[in-house]
Amino acid sequence: MNIQQLMKQAQQMQEKLQRELAEAVVEAKVGGGVVEVKMNGQKQLLSVKLDPEVLDPEDPEILQDLLIAAVNEAGRKVDEYMSAKLGGMAPGIPGLG
Repeated sequence: MNIQQLMKQAQQMQEKLQRELAEAVVEAKVGGGVVEVKMNGQKQLLSVKLDPEVLDPEDPEILQDLLIAAVNEAGRKVDEYMSAKLGGMAPGIPGLG
């Protein structure tokens, strides 16, 4: 395989991965499900759902902490998804698979 073919294959794989990441959606729930977030594979937050029981005006820090935890968990799930995708593509690249 020549270098041009290898570069073309790598570019096609990168484009495919970018499309898959844009379409992927991960979900993270924390606090027993009282906070749920959805994030796409590009780590853009798509939605936030809050159970009314978590809306305590006397203790807003709980909601803040749960939101941070949910967004961080969704980010970890995106990283895991991306690692799995990249690992699945490596066998198609000579010298990596």
